[in-house]
Amino acid sequence: MPIRILSPEVVSKIAAGEVIERPASVVKELIENSIDAGASEIKVEVRQGGRRLMRVIDDGEGIPAEEVELAFERHSTSKLKDAEDLYRIATLGFRGEALPSIAAVSKVTMVTRTKEQEVGVLLRLEGGKVIKQQKKGAPPGTVVSVEDLFFNTPARLKFLRKDSTEGGHISDLVTRYALAYPSIRFSLLSEGRTLFRSTGSGSLYDVLIEVYGLETARQMLEIASLQGPVAEEGEGPKISGYVGAPGLHRASGRYLTIFINGRWVRDQLLGYAIKEAYHTLLPKGRHPVAVVRLDLSPEEVDINVHPAKAEVRFRRSGEVFAAVQKAVRHTLKGAPIPVVASPRWAPEPRTPISRPSPGQMALEVQRTEEIVPPKKIPLLRVLGQLGCTYIITEGPEGMYLIDQHAAHERVLYERLLSERAKMAVSSQSLLEPLTLDLDPEEAAILEEKQETLRSWGFDLEPFGGQTYLLRAVPAILKGGDLSQAVREVIDEASRQAARWEEEFVISLACHGAVRAGQTMSDGEMRELVRQLEETSSPRTCPHGRPTMIHLSAEQLQKEFGRS
Repeated sequence: MPIRILSPEVVSKIAAGEVIERPASVVKELIENSIDAGASEIKVEVRQGGRRLMRVIDDGEGIPAEEVELAFERHSTSKLKDAEDLYRIATLGFRGEALPSIAAVSKVTMVTRTKEQEVGVLLRLEGGKVIKQQKKGAPPGTVVSVEDLFFNTPARLKFLRKDSTEGGHISDLVTRYALAYPSIRFSLLSEGRTLFRSTGSGSLYDVLIEVYGLETARQMLEIASLQGPVAEEGEGPKISGYVGAPGLHRASGRYLTIFINGRWVRDQLLGYAIKEAYHTLLPKGRHPVAVVRLDLSPEEVDINVHPAKAEVRFRRSGEVFAAVQKAVRHTLKGAPIPVVASPRWAPEPRTPISRPSPGQMALEVQRTEEIVPPKKIPLLRVLGQLGCTYIITEGPEGMYLIDQHAAHERVLYERLLSERAKMAVSSQSLLEPLTLDLDPEEAAILEEKQETLRSWGFDLEPFGGQTYLLRAVPAILKGGDLSQAVREVIDEASRQAARWEEEFVISLACHGAVRAGQTMSDGEMRELVRQLEETSSPRTCPHGRPTMIHLSAEQLQKEFGRS
């Protein structure tokens, strides 16, 4: 085929495809324009998941009548002047592509008015072409209605999902921007029904309640603003927001929300930094609930990576990673001890009285004050053992049940890491060497990892073929199935995971810890509780399970009808 220049119509549709992927893409661009315009209230209305209609209403600055048509010309923007401005972008929009891209694949009606002008203007476009423009009375601000998305690109229309799915993406987007800008009142209406509304109070915690509910919000911890040495001059990056206590986790990573200078992004680097902060605090395969905001100098981050503006690059990525991880980890050290739920069964009172439900009792116990608890667990007095599995203790605020295996795992895990850091892992020689017969794959892995295993206290000696003699083990492995412990270490190494060494240390701690069902003396229980109090993360085992639960004195009083 001969080389030819594409027509402007084809070029506009290609460009629109890079910016407008689905209805939520339209809502995103319009919301960002409203925020840049200084709006204090943004209303979003949708029909048929945005396929039929999307309308965004704001009370921002509006667009002067003489510039309205220019706003729909490609690469027209009020936010950049020259190329140097690309390296200090302080607005959400800047490329001058959003409005023309939306107009190219839909039917758009804009009504806008500035405070300085007495009357507003209405502009109507179809497929990017202006078909109507006239004066119109309107309050200050802008209303953009987008109808029949992809009406002129039926191939794109076929790729849209069900209305409920597309509507879910829009809802997700609106709530994310409400979290990013708690001082703006957001509302979302679908088919005339209000799905979401924020107060605009300026409190992120208020928005968390609206988005996730009161019970979840009460389990989230506010991040203290920490600064790092990223900026050459002045202050470094500021990290703020809320992160869920270790007991709050989900099966997917969609509850991890990251903002950079107020922009919602999906950044793998920062996502990994947050998840790393939860290392050994969450069960395997679970994900944290977090809303983390990073504010730093515009010169330190490049957002001009992709037309959708969802990807960024940092000038000093390593320092940003460390700052975020440190702030989140520091916050998690103050996580509250899980509060036990009220018993499902309770005797009926003889006469009707005003009594909270079990669910309400749990909410009453989990007060807002728990958001800023002491970093260490309280001093505890051992009372006894329950089912040869749990240590019963008393603290200043009620009863604490400690899982003896989980607690000992945490103690041994931190002991191993401390000894390894000093290059002095305690090792114990076996009275008689243990013979290990391995398969070829296991033998190859063991040969590769032998030096690392030796640094952790293992002494393994080849004994011909695929047989090894185990002569010494880490001192924490007292008794138990040593052969199984070694094979689990090999299994962890066989996965070639980036963190296999830490995973096998967790496995060692698990094998060395006192088991459930094992009787402990009073002295052993007191010593274990004392050692747990001295760890850096006493509330969870290395697998992320809680080491203890709390039944408060207040809750006990309610259960016995004393209050």
